[in-house]
Amino acid sequence: MAQRETKNIEYKETTTKTYLKTVSAFANFNDGVIIFGITDDGVIKGIANPNEECLKIENQINDSIRPKPDYNLKINDDKTITLKVKKGLQTPYRYNGKCYKRNDSATIEVDSITENRLVLEGMNLSFEELVSKDQNCTFSILGESLKKTINLENFNDDTLKSLNLLNKNGYNNAASLLSDKNAFPGIDIVIFGSNINEIRKRYTFSNISLLKQYFEVIKIFEEQYVIERIEGGFRKKYEIIPFEAFREAIANAIIHRTYDIQVNTKVEMYNDKIIVSSPGGLMPEMNLSAFLNGKYSYLRNPILANVFHRLDIVEIFATGIKRINESYNEYELKPIFDVTDSYISITLPTKKEIELTTNEKKVLTFMNTSREYTRAELEDITCLKKDTLIRTLNSLLSKNLLIKSGKTSSIVYSKKM
Repeated sequence: MAQRETKNIEYKETTTKTYLKTVSAFANFNDGVIIFGITDDGVIKGIANPNEECLKIENQINDSIRPKPDYNLKINDDKTITLKVKKGLQTPYRYNGKCYKRNDSATIEVDSITENRLVLEGMNLSFEELVSKDQNCTFSILGESLKKTINLENFNDDTLKSLNLLNKNGYNNAASLLSDKNAFPGIDIVIFGSNINEIRKRYTFSNISLLKQYFEVIKIFEEQYVIERIEGGFRKKYEIIPFEAFREAIANAIIHRTYDIQVNTKVEMYNDKIIVSSPGGLMPEMNLSAFLNGKYSYLRNPILANVFHRLDIVEIFATGIKRINESYNEYELKPIFDVTDSYISITLPTKKEIELTTNEKKVLTFMNTSREYTRAELEDITCLKKDTLIRTLNSLLSKNLLIKSGKTSSIVYSKKM
């Protein structure tokens, strides 16, 4: 019995032409394997004449898929045939004039928007690089922002060219998105009361510069989630939700979303959380683990990302998710990331302080963030008994304040930064 079908593995009992849709899907989006001689439920039956069938498969692919994908065939010991298809660079790969993609273990036809994206990918272009339909752009907000941030003296066409917003063909879509007025979607904000049926305020920022959208949303956040407290006779500001986390979430939603669909980014503001949802899932080259751990970043809109970087709004070194998580290190509730093929949603809970025991405070006080400690070392420096220390370390681990690494014989503990 073979493993179940997945997004990257499909079984075919025979070589009927339906598998060619899956060849199109793998060539368009991701490497994949089709194994002939196995039923849909994983029963291995083999192929009667595997050499003849390999030739048949090769002819079918060469005759039916345009352009020709990169693939190879192998006859296995159990008389099944493995067809490996590589993701191609000349997208879209069409079967009978149609493009396909994998949806879990099924193969489906793509919509027109996805097909257009495949066309751009095959031309090594992104949507933001296309020439804008609007060539009457003005940039007062961008110009003022650059003057304040980098002390730019003269804002002109040379500035726009250096930011890759203007070339010999005119303004591109990235320029249009940053212009004072445009035809692109924006951001919807809903501020809820005690429940979802109680809506206190609504805001919509669209058809205006992405920078204006960003500044307006930040202003609303500060009004709703930054309060003033009197401490020791002095007025101090207190963030109900970490400002750094929200700033990263909204900036990334603006920079990394897709702009070829007329759907607004959504910001839901509740008493106990904020949810930021933006259209466009992960880039095909990115996996969920790399996204959540901030190991590397593929930019959907590198021109926009560069402008926001120049304005000191974001870094472009895959640090956004790390910054969001680190801003919650001292709090019990953590951010939640919901990632699908069509959207990314980030939930930022309100701060809830982590309550620490006397022993937990002692351990954290003695630990330096720049090194690792064995349990024996922690016993020496904290003067806690072994059983007490083990309970304390386990409690700190459960509160996500320590990192435990190493094997049984050489376990070490480090303090989260």
